[in-house]
Amino acid sequence: MARLTAINPEEATGKTKELFNAIQSKLGVVPNMMRAMGSSPALLQGYLDLNNTLSRGLLGAKTGELLALSIAEKNACDYCLSAHSYISEKLVHIDTDSIIKARHANSADAKTDAVLKFANVLITKNGLVNDSDVETVRAAGLSEGEIGEIVGHVALNILTNYFNNTADTEIDFPVAKALQDIEA
Repeated sequence: MARLTAINPEEATGKTKELFNAIQSKLGVVPNMMRAMGSSPALLQGYLDLNNTLSRGLLGAKTGELLALSIAEKNACDYCLSAHSYISEKLVHIDTDSIIKARHANSADAKTDAVLKFANVLITKNGLVNDSDVETVRAAGLSEGEIGEIVGHVALNILTNYFNNTADTEIDFPVAKALQDIEA
């Protein structure tokens, strides 16, 4: 059972109602994570703004989704794994093999592989990367702007992973479980 309440869009008021209406018009539904975030319009607005901005960044939507999968796996967030597996396949049209590889912080594409591995290093080292870590991702052909966006995607996805793990958000996508949950 969820630990934080997912607000019914029909009962939302004020800024939360305004945000829910915008989400509904864009997605056709207000996902449970956003409904739970609705208790804090500031949190929901911040999430939506950063997500929207990064989705139009240098890395692009496909890489953003692959990052979300890799980070959700690292943080054992079943809600985010479920949401991003669905979005990756159905909306961004990423093949199943690439989705599975991303969950392991791997990609057949060398540049994308470097992106995923750097994100994994950021998480493992709590952001305290060294010169060699940055040089490795730079040597893979990533610009300083792209490296900065990787940090942004890690921060955004840690936010949603931690939020959903805290809220125990009810999954409203086809369920995908973290590999560590399956292997345990």
